Amino acid sequence: MLYRLVRPLVFCLDPERAHEWVLSFLSIVDRFLPAGEGSRLHDPDVVSEPLSIEMAGVRFPNPVGLAAGCDKNAVATRAFAAFGFGFLEIGTVTPKPQPGNPKPRIERLVHERSVINRMGFNSPGVESVARNLTRRTRRIPVGANIGPNRNTPPDQVVESLVETSRALAPLADYLVLNLSSPNTPGLRDLLGAGPLKDTLRAFRKGLDDLSITKPLFLKVSPDLDDTDLVRVAETAAESRIDAIIATNTTVSREGVPERYAQQGGGLSGSLLKDRSDRVLSVLYRTLGGRLPLIGVGGIEDAADAYGKIRSGASLVQIYTSLIYEGPGLVRRIVRGLAELLKRDGLTTLRDAVGLDVHQRK
Repeated sequence: MLYRLVRPLVFCLDPERAHEWVLSFLSIVDRFLPAGEGSRLHDPDVVSEPLSIEMAGVRFPNPVGLAAGCDKNAVATRAFAAFGFGFLEIGTVTPKPQPGNPKPRIERLVHERSVINRMGFNSPGVESVARNLTRRTRRIPVGANIGPNRNTPPDQVVESLVETSRALAPLADYLVLNLSSPNTPGLRDLLGAGPLKDTLRAFRKGLDDLSITKPLFLKVSPDLDDTDLVRVAETAAESRIDAIIATNTTVSREGVPERYAQQGGGLSGSLLKDRSDRVLSVLYRTLGGRLPLIGVGGIEDAADAYGKIRSGASLVQIYTSLIYEGPGLVRRIVRGLAELLKRDGLTTLRDAVGLDVHQRK
């Protein structure tokens, strides 16, 4: 209720300025919060045995995570953990500092409960983020999403990402390779048949040479057709990727009001839901359980989250809906998922993963 009172004031501000203001406030709160396991206080909305799940060797106390792009620089992980998330993902982190694309670069589509962003991997660089991660929350898993600088020569992309991983791996619970943002020119070209296989093979070898054993996830685009999704899924499985995140933002403008249709950038929120759901279903049918999936895109309540889980997601992530609903949304989703499991007579979250796909067979 407090957020509903504050939101009109926040929405009067430019979207990026509002985000910076909120994040600055949370970073101050963050400094007064404990980091360790003892800070859980047996909170049933955070630590729920029926909802806890182990994925890629990491134990998640509940399946609702904060998507990358919100706390890019890991300045408020304790504060976000206090919202009730089961895990957090920071980044995208680039090897070197870069400002991103020119401002303004965020548009709120309020009536559509969506956002268009063209941030372009704005980042203070890996050294700065690594310093912040040293004081991260230890309550819940934290993943590090990484991507290349826009001016990195193609033949140096993998090397730069391996060095970024070297700095972040000791501080994070998993790594995410982001090759699917639409806001860095040429980045999605790395998802092509040959480039993806070569990139993943070289990147994995680089991690192995450094004895980096943290789980590695791949974030995919919602703009791939089914044939390309099958190819990406098979390549990921062959390349020892540990999980796939479905999906990043879309360049589609389906359902977008005319005045925003020509705006560049990636679309997230409610208008992304159908695309991300399709991708999730194709990936789950293709992989048949060989790789776990994380569902992202258009989740606004427990029913949306449960739908992604029953379609094959082991975990889900939110961000845009948090802008419109506020921090209370997290606990509402977690409580709602527990109720939906109970309604369906299921004992654990894992019992629900892919259930709709199996029932259709």
